[in-house]
Amino acid sequence: MRPSGRAPSEMRKVSFEPGYSRQAEGSCFVRFGNTHVLCTATLEQSVPPFLRGGGRGWVTAEYGMLPRSTNERMRREAAAGKQGGRTQEIQRLIGRALRGVVQFEGMGERQIVVDCDVIQADGGTRTAAITGGYVALAQCFKWMQKSGMIAKAPLLDSVAAISCGIYKGTPLLDLDYPEDSEAEVDANFVITGTGGIIEIQGTAEQKPFSEADFGALLALAKKGVADLSVMQAAVIAAL
Repeated sequence: MRPSGRAPSEMRKVSFEPGYSRQAEGSCFVRFGNTHVLCTATLEQSVPPFLRGGGRGWVTAEYGMLPRSTNERMRREAAAGKQGGRTQEIQRLIGRALRGVVQFEGMGERQIVVDCDVIQADGGTRTAAITGGYVALAQCFKWMQKSGMIAKAPLLDSVAAISCGIYKGTPLLDLDYPEDSEAEVDANFVITGTGGIIEIQGTAEQKPFSEADFGALLALAKKGVADLSVMQAAVIAAL
């Protein structure tokens, strides 16, 4: 039995609230159970120097956790004067995930920055950020369409992410913190709506895991992302 009482292949309750920030061109407040992340997409009328003059756009991401998103107050990284290694790794992952489904030639020389701020953490913050970040990005593209900047959204596919792991010998979908903190294997899967794999992060926390174990986790992840993709599509269609 999982600590939450869920079945092994059962996700936490997931919800998306698009348009959460009225100032941003795109936004989404995403909840994976008790993990809550605010994702905002900001349009900038320029690109990084290495892309100037090429007629292509760019998508990047930033990630952060608020001081009381966890059980104890975390010191703001701005106060420390630098980002931690975990923060840098996660925001690079989010950026790679979103760029994996964007056709940059269709953006013009513009950049979209997707900010993912963790309001409350209970495991799976990076996967929630990617999943909600895609909704914010899609809304930003819709805003650009309505403003006459682009003819259509330059999206090649959707993208979502989910965590899986082995807890007390059982492969599980969508780990919350009590499971994640004691998992024998912890993995994150970034998968497109059509089933393409963008990235897999998998770690044996105790003993090495087998190819069969990996196959079981991948099957769970594909199921979870398929469900998330349906939810994303319904939310975006209603914008």
